[in-house]
Amino acid sequence: MIRMPAIHLAASPGRRLQVIDLAKEAEKRGFPGIYCATAGAGDCVGLCQAIAQATNTIAMGTTIQPIYYRLPAELARSAAFIHEISGGRFRLGVGVSHAPAHAAHGVTVGKPLGDMRAYVAAMRAAASATGPLPPIVLATLRSKMLALAVEIGDGAVWANGSRSHMPAQLKLVPQNRRDAGFFLGDMAPTVIDADEAAAKAVLKKTLTNYCRLPNYRNYWKEAGYVEEMAAIEAAIAARDFDRLPGLMTDRWLADNTLFGSPTKVRDSIEAWFDAGITTPIIVPSSTSGGQAQAVSELFAIFA
Repeated sequence: MIRMPAIHLAASPGRRLQVIDLAKEAEKRGFPGIYCATAGAGDCVGLCQAIAQATNTIAMGTTIQPIYYRLPAELARSAAFIHEISGGRFRLGVGVSHAPAHAAHGVTVGKPLGDMRAYVAAMRAAASATGPLPPIVLATLRSKMLALAVEIGDGAVWANGSRSHMPAQLKLVPQNRRDAGFFLGDMAPTVIDADEAAAKAVLKKTLTNYCRLPNYRNYWKEAGYVEEMAAIEAAIAARDFDRLPGLMTDRWLADNTLFGSPTKVRDSIEAWFDAGITTPIIVPSSTSGGQAQAVSELFAIFA
């Protein structure tokens, strides 16, 4: 039996109706879920509401709705609404985002773990007025946030996680929580193209900004990529940013992304399931077009 991944979709201005059509097509084709992150001009909560109203069976959720951009009671109201109208198909993923995004939005933040604990508590306290909340999933990288997700949440989701590191981290999730449906997802950048050099070039461009973030570099060091991250940090210190793609080794890239022929990508998705991630979330890119082209290439390998 082929295990199918979920799909990440983003709704950019002017293409929002097209994205809803992609979600409906994904439902027809049997994909288990659509997940969305707030980035740029996208609104992941609004997109999930639209998908909930346009579909009947597919799950949907936010992977990373930053907690600092919406008051907890206000987000609880929106989440409870989508939870109800979707018939329980919605998952609310929340995260602390990162320093450049905080600066861009002019927000002042505290300690990630303490802020997340307080925010989730405030959302749950609002449920008496909003109605039942959906499962709350914490965006995580390192093990302390994962442990917090086990304590106060209903799941955890990584972005650009290292597959080889997952079995060690997932030891923090008790089997009884997994048996009860604790959500375990990872957003994996993916390019389907037999020309692996071209596919890797697209992925390296995508990951360059992540490599500039200390929280991601610290995670990848924990995952065993100390040498790669040290080289990247040296280039950043020298402000030699053009060197970053060349410092992303094939070993590191293959552990954090999916690329290559349709067969290779399908096998890589299976490997993510085998590593313990119950919901691999494909973040599709293409060497020959935008999101719609990339999603069509994903559809094709599961046709």
